[in-house]
Amino acid sequence: GQVLELLRGVQRGSEDRKQSLGRLRWALQNEETQQKFVRLDGSIRTLTGLFTSSLAELQLEAARCLHELSHSSVPAVAEACLPVTSYLLTYLSGHSLEFTELCLYTLGNLVVESEAVRKQLLPQGIIPVLASCIQSPHEAVLEGVGYVLSQLLQAKEAPTEVIPLVLDSVLPQHMLRLVCSSLKAGMGAAVEFAWCLHYIICRHKDNMVLLALGAVPALTSLLLSLASEIPQDAPEGLELLVCPVLRCLSNLLAQTDCQGQGQDGRLLIALFLILQCFLQQHPFLVQECLWLLNNLTADDPFFCSALLSLDLLPALLQLLTCSQMATVLALTVLCNIAEKGPFQCQRLLQQPLLPQLLPLLALPDPEAVGQCLELLHLLFLHCPEAAADFTRHGGHQALEQHQSTPELQERAQALLDLVRQPPGAPSACQATLAVFS
Repeated sequence: GQVLELLRGVQRGSEDRKQSLGRLRWALQNEETQQKFVRLDGSIRTLTGLFTSSLAELQLEAARCLHELSHSSVPAVAEACLPVTSYLLTYLSGHSLEFTELCLYTLGNLVVESEAVRKQLLPQGIIPVLASCIQSPHEAVLEGVGYVLSQLLQAKEAPTEVIPLVLDSVLPQHMLRLVCSSLKAGMGAAVEFAWCLHYIICRHKDNMVLLALGAVPALTSLLLSLASEIPQDAPEGLELLVCPVLRCLSNLLAQTDCQGQGQDGRLLIALFLILQCFLQQHPFLVQECLWLLNNLTADDPFFCSALLSLDLLPALLQLLTCSQMATVLALTVLCNIAEKGPFQCQRLLQQPLLPQLLPLLALPDPEAVGQCLELLHLLFLHCPEAAADFTRHGGHQALEQHQSTPELQERAQALLDLVRQPPGAPSACQATLAVFS
């Protein structure tokens, strides 16, 4: 009854219509009221009428009511709002900032809840409309555009329906520009667009559009400038931007042959500065940095050499005991380096590396232990004298405890054979190769 009263008050057309709309807006903050309201005959039609009226005050109040409705997590409520979507799009080139912002967030909320809404918005031209909004000078509008876009790009049908349209528009170049000017422009919009780029890169195999726009050098130089800002006055919430930027760069490097595109040794220094800064308060960033470090060193002798010549190994070794995930990733980076040959292995062994690996062999995590065995294998292969050194540190006892772990026993046994081998006997070395390859 109460909801019907509210609707009647809005329909009556008396001069206190604005107050009736205000009361309706407060009532629509309740989930149950939202559902009752959309079931009432003519409710959405009435709201749409006021939303499209020529009286700016009524229009704004009606927009606020629609915005409340869009917060519903019930798909039926979002679908009741289908008749409004074309108007929401039209009004994005709106007259007042608050009005444009309300329309953007209403659209973004509706997109989250309903596939029917998404299916309707694409042919209605939401992508071209957002492409024109992203050129707005207003931070609030840009943040709203980022919100709508990130919801669209996370939808299950995004890889086939949304991403191709976005890549065909001017959106990518503007997203990249706004992410990279985040320190001068606003952080909020930059964070939204950095996640948008991340969703595109990780859900779309061919990122030629972004590579052609210079995404790798642009994001690299952004990380360099972020790292140089960090110690003095890191802006609030910087970690929220650093996370998707690291992921974008990581995935671009992993997916494509970017050899030489990002070959800048300063990037390694920047990564370790970021690591140092966020290690205590935001440990989740450690694994993001290590993912990127892994992708940089995986097939690239340049970054392996740079890591050694810039003397960053001690900093990397400190991360070996940081967290379960960090242990595995740091060991993977060490394997990338060790794979490059005897010179690199000797450099690794100059850091007292073997004593640091022993406690890792006692970890309960088979993935970390497996990665540790892999590293030992590479070290013994390229520097046979390391095997004897390892034994002196009590290494064979550490290996023996894995002889009964099903997924590790074969590799542990192969290393034990190597460790027990008298120097200068090549056969065991050949035998272990088969196990590890």
